[in-house]
Amino acid sequence: MKKSVKNTILLLSLATMISCAESNKKNTESATSQEDKKILVKTVVAQKQVIDRIHEFTATVESEKTNNIAPNAPVRINKILVEVGDRVASGQKLVQMDATNLAQLELQIANSKKDFERIDELYKVGGVSKANWDAAKMALDLQVTSYNNLLENTQLVAPVSGIITARNYDDGDMYNAAKPVLVIEQIKPVKLLINVSEQYYTKVKKGLKADVKLDVYGDEIFKGVISLIHPTLNAATRTFAVEVKLPNRDERVRPGMFGRVILNFGKEEGIMIKDVAVQKQIGTNEKYAFVINDSIAERRVVTLGIQNGDMIEILSGINEGDEVAITSLSRLDNDKKVTVKND
Repeated sequence: MKKSVKNTILLLSLATMISCAESNKKNTESATSQEDKKILVKTVVAQKQVIDRIHEFTATVESEKTNNIAPNAPVRINKILVEVGDRVASGQKLVQMDATNLAQLELQIANSKKDFERIDELYKVGGVSKANWDAAKMALDLQVTSYNNLLENTQLVAPVSGIITARNYDDGDMYNAAKPVLVIEQIKPVKLLINVSEQYYTKVKKGLKADVKLDVYGDEIFKGVISLIHPTLNAATRTFAVEVKLPNRDERVRPGMFGRVILNFGKEEGIMIKDVAVQKQIGTNEKYAFVINDSIAERRVVTLGIQNGDMIEILSGINEGDEVAITSLSRLDNDKKVTVKND
């Protein structure tokens, strides 16, 4: 009987021990499961650094001046003396238009001069009045003025030195106002027009040097200078227009080329983080990063500044000293629990 009681007590004790072990195992598994729900991330600390305020702006090369060569009235073209690609000098004759009207006016002026000389002689001896003399002189002067205007529109000359970039007619065509006969572009110098953010309005000065890269010439640097700053800002984009000129003495730079203007606004402090921490919201232009506070992820919308190698400037959204996630970003969301492991 005593032996049976002892066996029963032993079995009960064993059952209790097994139950406790299973309970401890469940508690351990539960704790492990909770721990597994935390996402492992690596982080970097946002820090202030001194950076060069170097900005790059894209632009298309434009000619310094573009002149449309055409007469002021429809008339037949006798001879075009230049071709597309020709370099021309200021004052050079480019087009000879029909001169029939000019020849007729020359005859009229010749006759008017004879009439005026006769009236002038009579006026000197009192044969005609001052009013008659004035009328004859005015008529002659008007004819001479008309002749000079017609001459300008019969012999078309280059107003600037440059290169012929368009020829829209052939010899014998009748000119109409739809298109100019020729187009001249002045390419020494050339210019690029860029749009600069308003935050740099006080830093952009006339005469500030600029480096220009052209896609066609790879990494070759062309030296330019800011020549004009537009006085008003675009309210929609918060930018202002800036004109950069290149001397282009060798004429290697041509209108229409795609360029990149590089301006250096000096050194300033900025908050920098690894660029891999920044994500882009699909379907929008919104950029964001995850700041880790007390093992909790917080999604922050950020505004970006200058890229410097694998580091990027944060203009807003992240403060100095914030701990920012750089791994497991696709698994993170607002208020997600994380485990930081930077070893």
